[in-house]
Amino acid sequence: MEVALLVKSIMGLVVVLAFLMVVFFLPSVKKLKKEKVVAKKVAQQKKIATDLESLRAIIKKKVTTAKELKNALDLVLKYHGVIHKKLGLRSHPDFDIYMEILFTICRHPNTDKNIIINFDKELSRLNPEYKKEINEAITKGLNSRRV
Repeated sequence: MEVALLVKSIMGLVVVLAFLMVVFFLPSVKKLKKEKVVAKKVAQQKKIATDLESLRAIIKKKVTTAKELKNALDLVLKYHGVIHKKLGLRSHPDFDIYMEILFTICRHPNTDKNIIINFDKELSRLNPEYKKEINEAITKGLNSRRV
């Protein structure tokens, strides 16, 4: 009889221990799930708008890091990389926006040669008829830098 009582006691303690473990770890699992949901919401809110004005604002900020600058320029190329056709010998009025972007990235304090060269290559590849104007804008922007 003592062995049966001992086995029942051990089983009771195992059940109580299992219950306590569930009670102890369940709130932390819920917290982890809540933290993941909150992190996803923050990430969704932090997504960069892809309209040209928002991207230009990011590029114009002097505190923008090199990584953010590169991401913004990649988005410009992805969503707004193709410039309208030339109007005879003149460039389309929208090209002035791209010239401004080129000047800005050349003068930006956190830019480097790779960012400028990659943007120049891709923009020239997407718009071969503007290649001369793009090169001139890059040259003017680099010459206007403070050394």
